[in-house]
Amino acid sequence: MSSKLMETRKSIDKVDREIAKLLDKRGKLALDIAKAKNNRDFREESVVYVPSREKEVLKNITSSKSILGEEALKNIYTEIISACRNLETPTKVSFLGPWATFSHQAAINNFGSSGYFIPSVTPIEVLSEVESGRADFGVVPVENSNEGSVNVTLDMLVETDLKICAEISLKIEQCFLVKDPKAEILRIYSHTHALSQCRSWITKHYPDAELISVSSTAEAAKKVSKEDFSAAIASEVAAKIYDLYILQKGIQDTRENFTRFFVIGEGSTEEPSGKDKTSLVFIVKDKVGALYEALEIFEENNVNLTKIESRPTKKKVWEYMFFVDFKGHVKDQNIVRAIKSLESKSVFVKSLGSYPRA
Repeated sequence: MSSKLMETRKSIDKVDREIAKLLDKRGKLALDIAKAKNNRDFREESVVYVPSREKEVLKNITSSKSILGEEALKNIYTEIISACRNLETPTKVSFLGPWATFSHQAAINNFGSSGYFIPSVTPIEVLSEVESGRADFGVVPVENSNEGSVNVTLDMLVETDLKICAEISLKIEQCFLVKDPKAEILRIYSHTHALSQCRSWITKHYPDAELISVSSTAEAAKKVSKEDFSAAIASEVAAKIYDLYILQKGIQDTRENFTRFFVIGEGSTEEPSGKDKTSLVFIVKDKVGALYEALEIFEENNVNLTKIESRPTKKKVWEYMFFVDFKGHVKDQNIVRAIKSLESKSVFVKSLGSYPRA
């Protein structure tokens, strides 16, 4: 071994020890913050998960160029933040399961792997876990860029007192997973939708393989972890959980496929960050031009709508509620005015939460 290589490795060891000491110092500072919060009388000061603050930290560490790259730094610091947050109190997060789904991956990407994750069967069960206090937060899908909105999520947000605390935008990348990268592939397992989404890639690379549909992409990964000569189409997190090799990432036919998730909790106590979004639902009065008058309010107050969608109220035949997303925070003065005007022209208005834009 060359002397240059030995010296470089010694330097790396020294740097690693320094990093470990600094991480320990950061953890102690996190505990100091927890003590300071507990000494205050204001409820918002005791909140452990503050999305705007965590985004500010990530922005600070990626503001200058690094040889590691911005994405790598974000991943590293998400885990550091996660570990420090859990020193204050373990964060319990319910997500739409089972394990190794894209909802699970979204939860890990947002909260880091130090969180305590609880899989739930339906979005409503996620909601119930948070309402009962068994979970601090819930992660549910709300919209896919190709398939549209998840209606059950929209409907349940109308009925609950929980609020949207944050949003997560996750690129849906299907991965080709195997137990043995050198083995012949005779069978490919996945959910029906995933097999369909990756049809062109499968036909090109494994035209003779048997395609087998299972209940979920996670179940496919679980099967392959116990079988020879087989492969699964599943998420990247499935490879980690079931100890599989990723032979190829991003094998889906449509490259631009994103799913938007909401993080829901007891309430949003966030102050405006300057780059916020608000979700709101309203029901207009039953008269000619009512919807036009409602939408005009947003234009008059310089509120930029990013989404509008209608859903049946299920309480009265042919009565609809309108879900809107717009840039800004409920504490911004122009939005305060807009909501007040909207309330005067509607039979129902409810803010679902303000949160930092993903």
